[in-house]
Amino acid sequence: MAFTGVRRALVSDVDEIGRINALAWRARLPGILPAEVLDGLRPEEFAAEWARSLIHPPSSRHQVLVAVDGDDVVGYAAVAPSADPDADDVTGEVIALEVDPGQWRRGHGSRLVAAVVDTARTSGMTRLSTWCPLDDQVRRAFWVSAGWGPDTALRDLEVPAVTPDSDGLLREARLITAIADADD
Repeated sequence: MAFTGVRRALVSDVDEIGRINALAWRARLPGILPAEVLDGLRPEEFAAEWARSLIHPPSSRHQVLVAVDGDDVVGYAAVAPSADPDADDVTGEVIALEVDPGQWRRGHGSRLVAAVVDTARTSGMTRLSTWCPLDDQVRRAFWVSAGWGPDTALRDLEVPAVTPDSDGLLREARLITAIADADD
C-alpha cells in the first residue's frame, strides 16, 4: 500500500511545489486576481523561490511540508513565525497551503493543517494565523471548518486591477487558532 501523508519538503520537491503553486492559484483565484496575472504564473519561478527558502530558511522555525500520495507530491504548506506587527514570539503563520486541484477533497489539505500545527507546536508556537482573501469563500470555509476564525485584522495588498473600475487592492482577513497543548 502506498504512503499517503505529510513529510518535510526536500529540495528535490521544488519543481512539484512550483507546479502545484501555479495550478492551485489559477484554479482558485479567478475573479480575485486578474486573468493576465494568473496566465503569467510560471511554475519554474515559484520553484526557484521555494528552493531558496529550503536551502536558506530565514530561521529554524520556517518549515515547508509536502503532502504525498505514493511517490507524488500533491500539496504543500509552509509555517513561519508571524511577521504581523502585533504578533509575539509564540505566534506562527501559515504562509502557504496549496493542494493540486486534481487532488482537492481527498484530505490532503486537512493532513497538511494537522502537520503544520504539530510542527508549530514543536517550535514553541501556541497560536497560528493565516491570511485569506475576503473574496475566497471556499478557502475561508476550509479554514473555518478546521477550527480557525477571524480576528479583527484586515490588510490590503496591491495587485493589478481585476476590472477597469477596481482599485487594484486585494483585501485579506486574518484567521487565527490556538494550538497550545491541553497541558500548557
